Amino acid sequence: MGQGRLPARRGLGCCVLVLLLLLGGSGSPGTPPPPRGPWAEEQGAVPEGGPWGRARYEAVKKHLGAVGALSKQYWQYVACKVWREGCEDEEEKEQEERESSPIASWGFPLVGQDYLEILSAWYCSFGKCCETGDCRIINNITGLEADLSRQLHGQHLAKEVVVRALQGFLQSPRPPKALVLSFHGWSGTGKNFVARLVASHLYRDGLKSECVRVFVSLLHFPHHNYVDSYKAQLQRQLSETLGRCRQALFIFDEAEKLHSSLLDAIRPFMAHHDSSGQADQQRSIFLFLSNLGGNTINEVALDFWRAGRVREEISMELLEQRLRLELQEAAENSYAHSHLLRENLIDFVVPFLPLEYHHVKLCARDAFLARGLPYTEATLDEVAQMMVFVPKEEKLFSAQGCKSVPQRINYFLP
Repeated sequence: MGQGRLPARRGLGCCVLVLLLLLGGSGSPGTPPPPRGPWAEEQGAVPEGGPWGRARYEAVKKHLGAVGALSKQYWQYVACKVWREGCEDEEEKEQEERESSPIASWGFPLVGQDYLEILSAWYCSFGKCCETGDCRIINNITGLEADLSRQLHGQHLAKEVVVRALQGFLQSPRPPKALVLSFHGWSGTGKNFVARLVASHLYRDGLKSECVRVFVSLLHFPHHNYVDSYKAQLQRQLSETLGRCRQALFIFDEAEKLHSSLLDAIRPFMAHHDSSGQADQQRSIFLFLSNLGGNTINEVALDFWRAGRVREEISMELLEQRLRLELQEAAENSYAHSHLLRENLIDFVVPFLPLEYHHVKLCARDAFLARGLPYTEATLDEVAQMMVFVPKEEKLFSAQGCKSVPQRINYFLP
């Protein structure tokens, strides 16, 4: 046994001992019973007609022996939950013992198993013994899909693409490359909101997880004169995060303002790799958030509206093709310089459609609910009417999406 596991086993052993004492266990088989008190020496054997009765005494004695055997079973259960080596043979042996033991028909172990599940979950917060191999990682795709359906308004394409992309990537035992998603659309359409939801459903601590890094272009890389220094720092931070976490999430906000050298610096972390290499180090997810392409997305949405077609009829194939074409032809932007699209390193270009009046009302409703404030339909209309809508003739799309809605409801505070 390695020395690194000794403190963990001792600590866990202490917790199991406390648990067994709380449950009334008497220690594992083979350990001497606790000293008897003076009253036991004086009374000797329990008489037939005593207050307990012989049958009751034998039953208690039998159950106490069962508790001793149970404590051994508990230790084996918890140990194998944490360290799997050599557990298979022990588990078969324990199964045979349980089938021939009075414990099998005793209801108490069911309660004990509940306690063990709690103890195991507690230990998981300090070690690597969960289904994902790292208890900082939860990968709750079902919860993500539910929250996107309930809280993300007007983005049928983004909901579908994000869930399908993440689900396929996480289910792959050895993905050939990192998953790279590029979010595009006007400000306030939900790009940052989706990024936060992804972090909170993939990681126990969300954006605060040590497996998640967020970079904002103008905040973290403001001066082009220091791009070489930024490049070295960025590569080091990515490497450290990947070394610390078997699954890392990197979010780049305002990605269109990143210097091309910085995008080139992270290209090796997104590139295809040999399937025989270290797959865990390549199980990383990159999210790029950009306002670039927003005009193209809005034009498609406006054309559908003018043609009398609902926005839900807009297909991913139509929009992604036009969006990729714009990004590749825009020679002045960093995406073209970095060759990420041309080298097929971006797996999905995710369009975020402009938000309409009724979407803004839904955002206002969510903001009121989040703060526990009452609202009416008239109040939601008032909030929506505060926003600026474009184009000038139709006044169809909110120019800021839902970005300033939470601040607008401050006007309605009592």
